[in-house]
Amino acid sequence: MKKYYGTSTYVQSAGVKSDLDIDGFSIAVCQEMDVELSRHRSRSFDEMEEWGDDLSSFDLVVALSPASQRKALDLTRFYHLDVDYWQIIDPTGLGETREAKLSSYRQARDQISDKLIERFGPPRLS
Repeated sequence: MKKYYGTSTYVQSAGVKSDLDIDGFSIAVCQEMDVELSRHRSRSFDEMEEWGDDLSSFDLVVALSPASQRKALDLTRFYHLDVDYWQIIDPTGLGETREAKLSSYRQARDQISDKLIERFGPPRLS
């Protein structure tokens, strides 16, 4: 999101559960498009609140899994949030070889990229 649209929009990465470390395959395939994830940390929705993020200040939650969609829809009971569900393949556990795994992760990365452009328009930054 930041690569394509800059930092004028506040974006936060969250998951259903806390998984602070980012998968090495995700880091590798994003680095191929000059997106640095090695220092990135994701948090759960609960941790976002605990650490001071006001969930009511968000306009949109993009869910990438059925579990995150359920959690996001549950949050709409308390906050006015729009929820988009993007059906993206889950590459974890796919592929036997390193190259096959990387291929699955590239497919997921490219699906997310396509969905960003579909939802928010052409990238505004290089």
